[in-house]
Amino acid sequence: MFENGHIAAPLIMALTIGISLLGLFQSPRIIEMCLFRPYQFHRKHQYDTIILSGFVHADVGHLLFNMFTFYFFAFPMENFLGTIPFLALYFFGLVVSHSCTWYKHRNNPGYASLGASGAISAVLFAYIVYFPTTTLMIIPIPVPIPAVLFAIGYVAYSYWASTQNTGRINHDAHLCGAASGLIFVAITQPAAFIHLFS
Repeated sequence: MFENGHIAAPLIMALTIGISLLGLFQSPRIIEMCLFRPYQFHRKHQYDTIILSGFVHADVGHLLFNMFTFYFFAFPMENFLGTIPFLALYFFGLVVSHSCTWYKHRNNPGYASLGASGAISAVLFAYIVYFPTTTLMIIPIPVPIPAVLFAIGYVAYSYWASTQNTGRINHDAHLCGAASGLIFVAITQPAAFIHLFS
């Protein structure tokens, strides 16, 4: 887990699980304080929620889905990129995905969202650029799944879920997060795309 002394991914995962569970089972006020509310972002200067909302989740299923994806992709990405570039990627994805959410819902006083989906999507799609031939074994599916197909499925599910418009899970952030991961690689290591399509 702490390969080559890289501890950012384990720390983010531990904090996300701990804060989410604390909010879900001990103190719901934590989740309410962290919610990203586009309408109030500028009006009430709730700028910290663009980051804090990434550490809380709507329910255990939401948390498990995100942490499952985070574990398989964020840990190797930190080992590959190094801690500082990994942190830059993760929080770039979080901020860009919430920026998309802000633009879409900035005039909707009733909208609020939470979750690390945007940041995790950024990591996932950056990973795909660097390691397009990777396969995953996912229980109970008995055959290896190409990482590219997993990414497509992840986005397809996110798009479908966003059309349901239920709860406070920010499914739209998956799509903007995915784009931000690709943009991050294009800015920092554009040559990686040559390898992707070669």
